[in-house]
Amino acid sequence: MNVDALLADPDYRAKALHDAVDGLRERDPAMSASVAFTPVQKWIGISIPVIVLAAAIVSPQITATVVVSVLTVVYVAALVDRLVLFRRGLVSGALTVSDERARAVGDDDLPSYTVLVPAYNEPEVVGDLIGNMRALDYPVDKLQVLLLLEEDDQVTIDAARAVAADDLVTVVLVPPAEPRTKPKACNYGLHFATGDIVTIYDAEDKPDPLQLRRVAAAFADLDDDVVCVQGKLSFHNGTDNVLTAWFTADYGIWFGYLLPGVMASRAPIPLGGTSNHFRRSLLDEIGAWDPYNVTEDADLGVRIAARGYRTAVIDSVTMEEANVDAINWVRQRSRWYKGYMQTWLVHTRRPVELVRTMGPVSVFRFSMLLAGTAVIACVNMLFWLIAAVWIAGQLPAISALFPGPVYFLALTSLVFGNSSMIYMNVIAIREDGRGDLFWPALIVPLYWLMMSVASLKGMWQLIRNPSYWEKTFHGIAKTDTESA
Repeated sequence: MNVDALLADPDYRAKALHDAVDGLRERDPAMSASVAFTPVQKWIGISIPVIVLAAAIVSPQITATVVVSVLTVVYVAALVDRLVLFRRGLVSGALTVSDERARAVGDDDLPSYTVLVPAYNEPEVVGDLIGNMRALDYPVDKLQVLLLLEEDDQVTIDAARAVAADDLVTVVLVPPAEPRTKPKACNYGLHFATGDIVTIYDAEDKPDPLQLRRVAAAFADLDDDVVCVQGKLSFHNGTDNVLTAWFTADYGIWFGYLLPGVMASRAPIPLGGTSNHFRRSLLDEIGAWDPYNVTEDADLGVRIAARGYRTAVIDSVTMEEANVDAINWVRQRSRWYKGYMQTWLVHTRRPVELVRTMGPVSVFRFSMLLAGTAVIACVNMLFWLIAAVWIAGQLPAISALFPGPVYFLALTSLVFGNSSMIYMNVIAIREDGRGDLFWPALIVPLYWLMMSVASLKGMWQLIRNPSYWEKTFHGIAKTDTESA
């Protein structure tokens, strides 16, 4: 494939853009988030609040008790499942490929690799890209790096001119078209990719130099049904402030223990937005990324499992930049919550087929990890308010919301559940050798409050503007990668 010739061919670029925007939607409309809610989902989504409101008018106390009871059961189920996954991840861990094994594969035996680097309005970090890509221990003649920039993002294009002169990096200008999302850019770039394995890095990422070799060795050793390998993500500026400390511990639990636990359970793995490595044939088979889903990575992870394939988590770390600003963090996290709900809504449109393909346990776990994570964060505000009023006044109306067994379930969730989550944070930072994050881990409930705000914002955007990609700004960390 002559990439330069394809980039200069207007007809090919037009086809690439069409496929990037409409490829998945044309292939299988039901599996695209271009329609946020199907008619049936709209009917259900409207009917439930109407029924609850009507019941509340007739019998407010009983209705409130039923709603609280249902939510309490969901809380406890999610808590138990999260603890099971954490323990499995703690015991089994991620897949390990030693330095010796990674380097043992001869250059001639390595597969060709394409690295997609989508960037938008990021001139402050794109200059570091070339150094991070040069640091990868992989034969240059088998490595293709495509820097994906929007055609009208002149400020980043100007910053990338020096990179464009480097023979390792090819700048691909993505024609302006809705939706303006990262997955659309990746879909477009895939048309110019030459590698047998395709991965994504963000412009500010600094991956483990041996990561590509480790993944190539892992693919060679694993069964053919493993079509994706997810690397771990962490932050180089975890000690900038208490927010970055919380975020670092959060990532440590997710990538270090929960995702390996999901892998051991053979359930769908919600992929991270970077450092996921795919067999190119898999992307061609399932239609690559959904450009309308704002967590296209999580969606793709579920589609992989729905096709009967598997994802492995590898112990190779890519360093990123944690948000130091609370507003910037809420922007990012609200997009994640919105995307989790998008993904859950898309994949539950064919519930019978989903259960038949993945099994009831995996469907439950998929629902808890995606919809459960978003919904629980959203209703936390309500439960915290109820708990505060109950503790302060012991009001009979509040006590009546928790009859019999529900009271003990709620008490378990309040005391044991919150303590368990703090315990998981402490264990994760201890196992990762991050004792400097100990005190922030003890006050992590304040972080949960921010999660609730982000989830409420994400749920509102899901209704008002489902495919809007809220930009997260980078290059504002106090600690750079080298000093970390």
